[in-house]
Amino acid sequence: MNELELKYGCNPNQKPSRIFMKDGSDLPIEVLNGKPGFINFLDAFNSWQLVKELKEATGLPAAASFKHVSPAGAAVGHPLSDTDRAMYFVEEEGELSPIACAYIRARGADRLCSYGDWAALSDVCDADVARYLAGEVSDGIIAPGYTDEALEILKTKRKGSFNVVQIDPDYVPAETELKDVFGITFEQGHNNFEINEALLENVVTENKEIPESAKIDMIVALITLKYTQSNSVCYVKDGQAIGVGAGQQSRIHCTRLAGNKADNWWLRQHPRVLGLPFVEGIRRPDRDNAIDVYISDEWEDVLADGEWQRVFTERPEPLTREEKKAWIAEMSGVTVGSDAFFPFGDNVERARKSGVAYIAEPGGSIRDDNVIEVANKYGIAMAFTGMRLFHH
Repeated sequence: MNELELKYGCNPNQKPSRIFMKDGSDLPIEVLNGKPGFINFLDAFNSWQLVKELKEATGLPAAASFKHVSPAGAAVGHPLSDTDRAMYFVEEEGELSPIACAYIRARGADRLCSYGDWAALSDVCDADVARYLAGEVSDGIIAPGYTDEALEILKTKRKGSFNVVQIDPDYVPAETELKDVFGITFEQGHNNFEINEALLENVVTENKEIPESAKIDMIVALITLKYTQSNSVCYVKDGQAIGVGAGQQSRIHCTRLAGNKADNWWLRQHPRVLGLPFVEGIRRPDRDNAIDVYISDEWEDVLADGEWQRVFTERPEPLTREEKKAWIAEMSGVTVGSDAFFPFGDNVERARKSGVAYIAEPGGSIRDDNVIEVANKYGIAMAFTGMRLFHH
């Protein structure tokens, strides 16, 4: 099949719409269920590249959760801790497959942004993934294959309309890519730049100790950024993106946005949050929203009389600003990556407030000396990669 007709483009008025191969060859994908749309395929093809490269770079199963052509989360398949299971609402008991752990962690980074996501897996989708996805609000999934049991489960989702796409894992895109804007065609070489540990050798700070676990986190951050709308900054811990700041014109706004998301991820592990007394049968999205508001400065919106009764069996005490600050101060061992250089040391100042101990960024700013100075002040180990990762 050389082309696939779509209902419409980005918006309902943008017709006709299709995906096709310019060279006349067959598309490298097969739609096994549903009818994916234009934005679905943009998410699918970007997210597939991310997880494929992450698996190649780390040797670990990888997954991503995409929304509007940027990752809400990405992760490699480390086992889930008891805290992970609680905060990501994993109801299934027993050991889960590595690829299921990868997706659960990818989606768990920012569950609000992952609402209605597109899932991507580096490995064959198994029943563990499918059972977890069955309980979540999601638009579709792309993977190199599906077990029979997994496909049977996924085909029952969304009244049978859930989008399931299988991609040829051996597909290699053309060396050059074209994009039309306002009737004008742009051409560029496909971004084949390989991200691996060799990119992390230029450690420019006094602290040059970067453990293997942090190197994996740096790779997760950089590959995530490669497929995130620029400007972008990504915080990672234990092989999992915990805060992605995408599409901001200012670098410091990216760092703050991603840092705030990382802080929220950590706050969701607070014992008071894990112990919130939810009413029986509450829907997962309502529970996610309630947690997000509860840990925010707008906590009164969910704890006001007439409101808390909808989600809680009893009114929980809010976390004070001092309690939240003290809890966030305990976060440590976090890595941050940036798709372009930090122009000022203020990015490092903000990052270290979210427990950042390792930084990977291109370098090349006229104020690199100031950025290095601030990193040295906090004992942060920072690698200059020498490679910009803009994505538009």
